[in-house]
Amino acid sequence: MLEINTKNLKDLSFIDLFAGIGGFHYALSSFGANCVYASEIDSKASETYLKNHSLKPFGDITKIKEEDIPKHDILCGGFPCQAFSISGKQKGFEDTRGTLFFDIARIVNYHKPKVIFLENVKNFLKHNAGKTLQTVIKTLEDLNYKVYYKILNTSDFGLPQNRQRIYIVAFNNNHYNNISFNFPNIKLISSLEDILENNPPDGRIIKRDDIHYYKDFTPSKNIFGEIELPNKPIQIGKVNKGGQGERIYHTKGHAITLSAYGGGIGSKTGLYKTGSVVRKLSPRECARIQGFPENFILPKSITEAQKQFGNSVSINTLQFIVNEISKTILNNDKQTGIRLSNSKEWIQKRKRHSSEV
Repeated sequence: MLEINTKNLKDLSFIDLFAGIGGFHYALSSFGANCVYASEIDSKASETYLKNHSLKPFGDITKIKEEDIPKHDILCGGFPCQAFSISGKQKGFEDTRGTLFFDIARIVNYHKPKVIFLENVKNFLKHNAGKTLQTVIKTLEDLNYKVYYKILNTSDFGLPQNRQRIYIVAFNNNHYNNISFNFPNIKLISSLEDILENNPPDGRIIKRDDIHYYKDFTPSKNIFGEIELPNKPIQIGKVNKGGQGERIYHTKGHAITLSAYGGGIGSKTGLYKTGSVVRKLSPRECARIQGFPENFILPKSITEAQKQFGNSVSINTLQFIVNEISKTILNNDKQTGIRLSNSKEWIQKRKRHSSEV
């Protein structure tokens, strides 16, 4: 998690839907926004959320009436991708019935928040030949929002994890006219070895006779003799036949995508050669490559921790997007009189922070 020095959103409130363990909460609150409501159906994730944010999420969003949700300025959430049974029939709001996005739509329809900020898996872009995304966009446009979306990779935002996700940002046309919004375009360099624990739990070490290394990796250097890190996963070996969860990666590169599920001996975190051993990532390391702060209270169960971080959002990536959202809001609010922090200066501070991790 990046340390943010601005409170550009200090006068705004937000709700955290499909809240998980609070990635959106950290990102928005780091800019001064105030969380007034959270919803999460997973009881164990809710316990983790409560311990870290002192806010107990409500349960199943499908059973919560929109009028019972507090008024808010920003609606955010990483909603699950459910099949849209009739998507593509150009019925907008009606096309979303039977899906969890419908619950977002009905809340938006009732409360009319100023901004909507959503996250989903990369394949959401192509789901049902792209018709699902178009249904979401049309629904929000019909509700009077201007919609932007883009696939971004966590690897570019100072977190050593290959994690591509689609991000959707929408602005209420009644609040913001003629807006100009751009997703962040940046590439911060990092490596997995930067976030590894010095003495990880022994239970993470893989001891088998079928570990095989088939290549080594030596990072190149630039003309100044400085190491140029690849900023992506580097596979150097395998366990067994090298199937899912059986590939071994170099710590000069990045981690593979954390997963809540998945098979193989390296399930959920992947396998990495650290020193002379092959091991999985610890819960604290999983927290770090998702951008969670060092004081984040982890679940006691390793399996549960892996699941929760695999389901979470990458906080640093969200923060860079929130920075662009705040620029858009401030640039279009003639009445605030708040001076926007210089964007280039903000990015330089983030780069320095990344190099110090």
